[in-house]
Amino acid sequence: MGTRSVGLMGGTFDPIHLAHLIVAEEVRYALNLNEMVFVPAGEPPHKMNRTTAPVKDRLAMVEMAVASNPHFSVSRVEVDRSGPSYLVDTLRLLKKQWGQETDLYFVIGWDSLEDFPTWYKPAEILEQLKRLVVVHRPGYQEDEAYNQQLETRLPGLLQKVCLVAAPQLDISSTNLRQRIVENRPIKYQVPAEVEAYIQSHHLYQHRTES
Repeated sequence: MGTRSVGLMGGTFDPIHLAHLIVAEEVRYALNLNEMVFVPAGEPPHKMNRTTAPVKDRLAMVEMAVASNPHFSVSRVEVDRSGPSYLVDTLRLLKKQWGQETDLYFVIGWDSLEDFPTWYKPAEILEQLKRLVVVHRPGYQEDEAYNQQLETRLPGLLQKVCLVAAPQLDISSTNLRQRIVENRPIKYQVPAEVEAYIQSHHLYQHRTES
């Protein structure tokens, strides 16, 4: 058996929406990955100041959303672990679970790249990854000065970065939660199964933002 290549989509997924799924499929295709694994956060350390939907509900929605794609799956590694979900710990656990013959590709948005050097143990994150996949809008032009600034802040970063262009839908979980509070439609922005789940479990009907 050869090396298995696995893309990782992390996040709160509160709720998961079509933009998440489109990016995951585009990355899988562009990099010829064996599979894409969605990793819902248990206790996201950067969102401690607001209430998320119960983890069982977020997990259920992700499982529903990915069920129709044979290349997609869900990992409970962060959900089943107590305490904040730090990526460096998650990657170590997945490497232990899947073996060293698995190459990990972690996906982030272009807007998250600037903050990456401030993440918890970013250099150790890079050590665990084959590539840090940065998704940007089609037609984006690289800025060499910006790249060098990032490299200065975190040496070795550019060596691991892999840029992938993907369709960018203006959909966000924050906006979806707001639309539900205001009783506005979310149809066609989330999978139909997810929309039905949100309605039947009365999620996000009251404002919880700080």
